[in-house]
Amino acid sequence: MNHAIEFEALTKRYGALAALDGVSACVPRGQVIGLLGHNGAGKSTLIKLILGLIAPSGGRLEVLGQSPWRAHALRRRIGYLPESATFYASLSGRELLDYLARLKQASRSQVSALLERVGLTHAADRRIGTYSKGMRQRLGLAQALLGSPELVLLDEPTTGLDPQASRELYRIVGELRADGRSVLLSSHLLAELEPHIDGALILRQGRLLAAGSLHTLGEQAALPAQVLVRPREQAMPELIARLETGGLSAQPRPDGRLELQVPRASKLHMLRELLADPAIVDLDVREPTLAQLYDWLGAGPQSGAKVAA
Repeated sequence: MNHAIEFEALTKRYGALAALDGVSACVPRGQVIGLLGHNGAGKSTLIKLILGLIAPSGGRLEVLGQSPWRAHALRRRIGYLPESATFYASLSGRELLDYLARLKQASRSQVSALLERVGLTHAADRRIGTYSKGMRQRLGLAQALLGSPELVLLDEPTTGLDPQASRELYRIVGELRADGRSVLLSSHLLAELEPHIDGALILRQGRLLAAGSLHTLGEQAALPAQVLVRPREQAMPELIARLETGGLSAQPRPDGRLELQVPRASKLHMLRELLADPAIVDLDVREPTLAQLYDWLGAGPQSGAKVAA
């Protein structure tokens, strides 16, 4: 079994409303996949289906090789952090994890290690009602990791976290991947998410716009590469004129560099010419970002979608 999650023509209807409409994709084992889309795109519905909290109206869904709404024991193999986790305020962090470990039939001996892993050892015996939002979010991550789940679902996991805590969370996500775990991570913070995922599922109004690795999506989009060049002193005007004669629009930047948009089809040819140009002392190539791919696909709530082939 190569896929942690696999769905085909998956549909969920509420009366006339199609929350998901014929979605087909998969989450490979041992990878971190971003689940992207604006509010109302169908992300929460998909997560509920994966967890077996609701049944589909049509199509096929397998999670770790099983149908989630028929195999209740499957939930012990899954970890889940909801966007807004609510816990018993009168319990301490340690008491909560101990209680949830018993419910999940997981070893209670891992509670202390999980509290340390998410940076809550110092507050382990304090009541959760005294925790900050960020501390509650870290506690939520700890409970999602109870029982060493094979699949972890994280819904907006950095909500309420400061930059250092966000980095720690993504470090743990990287450790899960290195350990062969699969992670489906929903987030609106595309720039923050991009360095940490292997691929993406992008939804819009219940339909799948695109699925695959970021490289594959970039190839499908064929967006131009951004090239930043730093010319020699006094060479800026002459270089701009020469580049524009060659068909490239050069935009000066405040840092003294020129920004070029180079078509993907001619990227290698143009880079060779730029590297050989004596007026250029430095060059940096930036591929399209996840946010640019997201916009190109038309994933916003009001945009016209361009479905990748």
